[in-house]
Amino acid sequence: MTNDDQMAFEMALIRRAAAVEVLLRRLLDDRALSGEIARPDRLMAAMRHGVLNGGKRLRPFLVMESAALFSADGEAALRVAAALECVHCYSLIHDDLPAMDDDDLRRGQPTVHKAFDEATAILAGDALLTLAFDIIAGESTALPAERRAALVLALARAAGAGGMVGGQKLDLEAEQTPPDEAGIIRLQAMKTGALIRFACEAGALIAGAPADDRERLAEFGSAIGLAFQLADDLLDLTADASQMGKATGKDAAAGKATLVALHGANWARGQLHGLVQQAHALLEPYGDDAQLLKEAATFVAARNS
Repeated sequence: MTNDDQMAFEMALIRRAAAVEVLLRRLLDDRALSGEIARPDRLMAAMRHGVLNGGKRLRPFLVMESAALFSADGEAALRVAAALECVHCYSLIHDDLPAMDDDDLRRGQPTVHKAFDEATAILAGDALLTLAFDIIAGESTALPAERRAALVLALARAAGAGGMVGGQKLDLEAEQTPPDEAGIIRLQAMKTGALIRFACEAGALIAGAPADDRERLAEFGSAIGLAFQLADDLLDLTADASQMGKATGKDAAAGKATLVALHGANWARGQLHGLVQQAHALLEPYGDDAQLLKEAATFVAARNS
């Protein structure tokens, strides 16, 4: 990535994040929607604490940039991006709970269960998950009904027992019975990769693009999803808490099996390079239109927080 490419990517990431932030603030307003009875103040405050706390908004960026390949990065794509961020933030709130990863910090701030209480944190996560499907299914997401249904189905599969939630369960089990290399890859493809894969595939779904495009973007998402987790495991080993905005060294302390622990940091860096090359190759048919997505793949592998 040249300096100009890096600057263009960083500016696009900031611009997309700002647009998502504005929409999320509106979606997390205290005022009840049609069909709702009331939105409890403390619950909404906890939801906002878990969502409006910074972050790169990488997954929403991937939704909107994948949609941009087909000139479909309008309001509907923005709403799908916000819905995905609700699912991602719900997962972080629940992952931080004492029964799960037991973290006190998230993005440099107290986690939701520390800022509020455990019960409120659980309910805030539950509410964010259901809000995500409300956002996509609602008529304000101005897409044909069959596309909204396809997005709901794809996100449900990515987020549920066969995707992110199932991966989290495998991750918890791995603390007791370390998996082999194939098991680690499957776990990470579910826990981290599934939502990233959805983010990239969503652009083709939003646009009603052909199945070949949907499959190609999903494969791109799988490649950068694996790279994201590999880079995360490398950072857990090498970065400090102030750099990451959360506790580090926890995988090693828990004896958790990761590809970095299995093969070492130098191997991981080599794998990251290969995954970036694979991701870039998948986007070649889109030419210059895919430049920001290519740079996103490079960023995922090279990030330092």
